[in-house]
Amino acid sequence: MYTQALSVENQTDQCASEEQEKLRRFQGRIDGENRIEAMDWMPEAYRRTLVRQISQHAHSEIIGMQPEGNWLTRAPSLKRKLQLLAKIQDEAGHGLYLYSAAETLGVSREELIDQLHAQKAKYSSIFNYPTLTWADIGAIGWLVDGAAIMNQIPLCRCSYGPYARAMVLICKEESFHQRQGYEIMMTLARGSPEQREMAQESLNRWWWPCLMMFGPSDRDSQHSDQSTQWKIKRFSNDELRQKFIDATVPQAHFLDLTIPDPDLKFDEPTKHWQTGPIDWDEFWRVVKGEGPCNRQRIAAKRKAHEEGAWVREAAMAHAQKRRERAAAAKVAAE
Repeated sequence: MYTQALSVENQTDQCASEEQEKLRRFQGRIDGENRIEAMDWMPEAYRRTLVRQISQHAHSEIIGMQPEGNWLTRAPSLKRKLQLLAKIQDEAGHGLYLYSAAETLGVSREELIDQLHAQKAKYSSIFNYPTLTWADIGAIGWLVDGAAIMNQIPLCRCSYGPYARAMVLICKEESFHQRQGYEIMMTLARGSPEQREMAQESLNRWWWPCLMMFGPSDRDSQHSDQSTQWKIKRFSNDELRQKFIDATVPQAHFLDLTIPDPDLKFDEPTKHWQTGPIDWDEFWRVVKGEGPCNRQRIAAKRKAHEEGAWVREAAMAHAQKRRERAAAAKVAAE
């Protein structure tokens, strides 16, 4: 009996030792700036972290189409309508790339979408705010997409290959979205007094939610340290937030618009712009589903999914027929 127990203990120790060796080699590859690919061994925690982050990113792209779609039929000119339509199409493509990247980790797209509909999965808090005026479309492009670029460019060097490669194209397209938004704000800021007032009012509403986009402060972030060690993330939330502030404040000054922060000041020793305190209570309320448009966004997404069921079924039937014809042609050729 004691011999058998000793044998089990030895096997357990051996398994633990082998697991530690795998972890050591895995971290060594990451430290050497080598990409982890879908078929490579990875810790389960690494896989779960990636699924959570990539799916949240994909959900954000898809939900983010809604506040802009609100203005698609009301854009002030045909040119603006075409630009906005192209941008919304880009965001649908980004969601597709990201869901595909998540699927390489062994999770199905249907499962991810079900989690979103059941509100078990999150998306960016910024998309729970309404677009009340046309200037909001400019603010989303300039501020929201600008913040997204700041966050996403380092992801092009993410340690997980499929995610990093998807981000290269996404960042290129996001840069156009940011410039498009800034151009809308510039047109309004240099227009009539009413247009200028609209631009300033939109900046007032979107500035603080955009700062919250980067996530909680580093002291409250649950996943930041491990994600940084695995090189999924390259910068902390606060570092990215500071980069965004330093880049965006001069842009607002160029537009002659006022950042809605009485405590905003330039710190000469650090060469950084310093802001007042962020209302983290508001951030957590929105994350927990109590934002201005949380229920509206999820309800619209569920409705679109249900009404599009026939399209998915038709596409699957068509794909099945193509496979059957290809198989029949192969048999006939033989």
